[in-house]
Amino acid sequence: MGNCLHRAESGPQNSENWTFSSSEDYDWSLNYTYNYTDDDLNMAAPCRSCVLLDDTSLPFFAITSALGILGGGILLFALLKPLACWNLCPDRTILAQLAGGSTLFSIVLPILAPGWNPALDTVVCCMAHGLWYASAFAQALLVCAYSCLGPELNQSWLLKLSLAVWSVALLMALPVTLASDVVSGFCILPISNDEWVWPWIHIVACIVIFLILPLGLVQGWAIQRVKGRGSGPWANVLWVWFLFWWLHAIMIGLDALVRTENLSMHTCFAQQTLDFLLQSAEILGILHCLATPLLLALFCHRAT
Repeated sequence: MGNCLHRAESGPQNSENWTFSSSEDYDWSLNYTYNYTDDDLNMAAPCRSCVLLDDTSLPFFAITSALGILGGGILLFALLKPLACWNLCPDRTILAQLAGGSTLFSIVLPILAPGWNPALDTVVCCMAHGLWYASAFAQALLVCAYSCLGPELNQSWLLKLSLAVWSVALLMALPVTLASDVVSGFCILPISNDEWVWPWIHIVACIVIFLILPLGLVQGWAIQRVKGRGSGPWANVLWVWFLFWWLHAIMIGLDALVRTENLSMHTCFAQQTLDFLLQSAEILGILHCLATPLLLALFCHRAT
């Protein structure tokens, strides 16, 4: 992205006047005349977007990763240690898995940092990208499962629920693992008309997990509030987690439509806006590893 080069419908006229004069020394003379208009030059000018995540953003990745590992590690220690005050926090196992998923995301984050490793191996890129999304998918599914079953969660089903959630998360992260590649030292998800199956499956998975699922939670909660009876999702502060990922689901879908030429950007401003929002969505998703430990600590504080 970042290069919305639009060609003019009729290219600039290029007239070449050749004059040949014969002599013993074969005297050649060429006369070139190029007739360019201002519109032709404007159409051919590249559209350069502001790049938010490049080699200069390495400190952001490093600091975010370090703080995410520190916060998640402290919370995991507090949740798993049998302290009296934390025993009152309901379903610590689910919350510990959320903290573990956030910590795993923070650990993998430096591998995907631009400029961290110019000779990044493709296998490492694929595995890192897969774990990156698997941890996010697992956290989203855990929040939804806890919101629907939290107050009435049967402890005998807790292990089965955890295994099912992480298995589904790893399965849904398989497409991005297979489709990721290293381009100019960057670990990316290439999208083209030639190879589109795995990328589009991944995009659909992101839309379902990060967008449709939270909308379903809100709708179920609203219906329950209106009717005033029946079972429904349990609204809690953990729902804030989805605010860090909903924009990512929308923007990667729009970006894929533009890359496959199913959606046209007719102005440079529209292209620059898409690029800016796409990278802003990625930054917002990265910042969730800092917010998740705080959300979990706040949830346990309110519960106790």
